[in-house]
Amino acid sequence: MPKAKLDLKGLNDQDLKDKLSEEQLRLKKITFSHAVTPIENPMSIRFMRREIARIQTELRKRELGF
Repeated sequence: MPKAKLDLKGLNDQDLKDKLSEEQLRLKKITFSHAVTPIENPMSIRFMRREIARIQTELRKRELGF
């Protein structure tokens, strides 16, 4: 079961960037391990990709000033 969505609006820019790099690293590790040995819940890869996209969207929104 996926984790609850993070409250991205409550984090500052540096925290978001740190969280983004952390999540991207986790995604790479899980994707690689899934290629070697199938993981129990392959849908977790999709949820991670979507969480990364949410973080990137919030960073871009702040960059544009919305």
